[in-house]
Amino acid sequence: MKVTKAELDTVAVKPEGYPKGPIPEIALAGRSNVGKSSFINKMINRKSLARTSQKPGKTQTLNFYLINEMIYFVDVPGYGFAKVPKTEREAWGRMIETYIQQSSKLKAVVQIIDIRHEPSKDDKMMYSWLKHYGIPVILVATKCDKIPKGKWQKHTSAISKSLGKDPNDSIYVFSSETAYGKDQIWGAILDYSKRKREIEEIEQVDELDIE
Repeated sequence: MKVTKAELDTVAVKPEGYPKGPIPEIALAGRSNVGKSSFINKMINRKSLARTSQKPGKTQTLNFYLINEMIYFVDVPGYGFAKVPKTEREAWGRMIETYIQQSSKLKAVVQIIDIRHEPSKDDKMMYSWLKHYGIPVILVATKCDKIPKGKWQKHTSAISKSLGKDPNDSIYVFSSETAYGKDQIWGAILDYSKRKREIEEIEQVDELDIE
């Protein structure tokens, strides 16, 4: 997708702060310092809209980035950073759980995992948690430029096996340095957004028929 407009539209910590209106949302989840901000910037052709930091745990709110006035990227706090106080991590967890459960406009979650390593305990917990709530997941194996291309398949297979990947979820190889995988991931994001909207419309029609 050609991105012509992107901006940080809303910052929220509670449901009353979420954006109003019908625009679909795609959440972005990943371990602290895995490269979520770099992923966002590369996907929307910006150098620093989403601020990158050498200090993990910087994102402490739900950040809603409005793309082309047609879709939101929702950056959530990174998980698995031990130096953040336990009480703060628990507060972030409640904030994310509330969002996942209550946002009717959430269409899928992009979960970003470092291709060089098998998923961490926190990666596995996040994926299982999303599947528990029936959320579609777009898995992104980032930093593919750090290993030889001939090893990509081996590493993505290991990630899929370790997570117990749902056959309905796809995994994509990505690099924020070269933009490899960008078009395929955009295709998946737009497909999930459209697909779930069509399903919801069908369900609404069925409810009307029943009434």
